[in-house]
Amino acid sequence: MHIKKGDQVVILSGDEKGKKGKVAHVMPRKGTAVVEGLNLKKKHQRSRSEGKKGQVIEVSMPLRVSKLALADKSNKK
Repeated sequence: MHIKKGDQVVILSGDEKGKKGKVAHVMPRKGTAVVEGLNLKKKHQRSRSEGKKGQVIEVSMPLRVSKLALADKSNKK
């Protein structure tokens, strides 16, 4: 894989096209990577203890590595 944890990447296609972010986690066997703050989905979470309310949180979902490219720092592209 050409992408590693901590790399700056640009998303090439999809709803988040053109946005930049830092790679938080890479899953080489699945061919996916999680980019911080991008590809967010809402997840409904149950309360952990009785008497408290559940909540809706936003979670970064994995993207296919083929949709990511390394951000070039020298040319700022």
